[in-house]
Amino acid sequence: MTLRFTLSATDGQARLGRLETAHGPIDTPAFMPVGTAATVKAMLPQSVAATGAQIVLGNTYHLMLRPGAERIAALGGLHRFMNWPGPILTDSGGFQVMSLAGLRTMSEQGVVFRSHIDGSQHELTPERSMDIQRMLDADITMAFDECTPFPATHEEAERSMRMSMRWAARSKAAFQPRDGYGLFGIVQGGVYPDLRRGSAEILTGIGFDGYAVGGLAVGEGQDTMFAVLDETVPHLPAANPRYLMGVGRPMDIVGAVLRGIDMFDCVMPTRSGRTAQAFTRSGTLNLRNARHRDDPAPLDSGCGCPACRDFSRAYLHHLIRSEEILGPMLLTWHNIQYYQDLMLGLRTAIAAGRAEDFARDVQAQESRGGPESP
Repeated sequence: MTLRFTLSATDGQARLGRLETAHGPIDTPAFMPVGTAATVKAMLPQSVAATGAQIVLGNTYHLMLRPGAERIAALGGLHRFMNWPGPILTDSGGFQVMSLAGLRTMSEQGVVFRSHIDGSQHELTPERSMDIQRMLDADITMAFDECTPFPATHEEAERSMRMSMRWAARSKAAFQPRDGYGLFGIVQGGVYPDLRRGSAEILTGIGFDGYAVGGLAVGEGQDTMFAVLDETVPHLPAANPRYLMGVGRPMDIVGAVLRGIDMFDCVMPTRSGRTAQAFTRSGTLNLRNARHRDDPAPLDSGCGCPACRDFSRAYLHHLIRSEEILGPMLLTWHNIQYYQDLMLGLRTAIAAGRAEDFARDVQAQESRGGPESP
């Protein structure tokens, strides 16, 4: 295979590893900030890197529509286009296409859909998705799949999973191996253990550089998500990285790491930053709240980001209430920093054999603070 993944320590099911790519290494467990349209919203690339992030995520669907994969390729690829020299993972576009209710038609071949931007018609197939991601120069390409809706009956989930597995085989056949580049398969099957196990077995039979768990964090709840992981992860090869897509909240991440997951992405830290929410070691804060308007304390005394190092809660509250763009920028930077600090803490804890203790500490922090109401 074309990516090199090494494990240096384990603590229970939690794993400490490193994934080597064409554009640099990724220390795992890792959180990938989401840069759907070739930018992590409200952040400069060097600011993202300053948080400790080593890899970002882009999206096939959005980039094929605007500015176009061919245009990005002509301009030197996605790394040069967005001035991000590190690794990039691109989602295949399946989730976005499947969410276009009333604007798509699915068949064995793929999906025909109308753009949410201008209504133009496009077709996305496993082969086309692989070609787009190659033109983007993604270090990690994701197989094209259908994200099974929730809730779904066992019959519906099985039909969807079987389609995704056939598309996975076509994705593998269309993928062009290169040194430092790799392809991840995606386990589907809804909340049904037998379908998840079957999907994992099919994917490992095809053979991928890494294995993602998709179709979770879609409304099933944390207990169900963890139960699905308990049934799925043991059937994934230990020698390959494991990626839980679209997750999530800090304790979701911690719990998944304890179950053997290595990689994560979620829009939560950036979206929360744009809506005045800040993740801190004393709970989740809403900077719109009047209780912050006279508070000279930093946002989080344990954080070294500019929002915490240079400004008070009172000033951040003022920026948010005044609708100054600097407010969402600073809160976004802080939230990404919080997530990267969380991942560093997890890696340090796994190396020291205290992953469970670290998880209890994070849980205690969340319980003490709790989210502020708007």
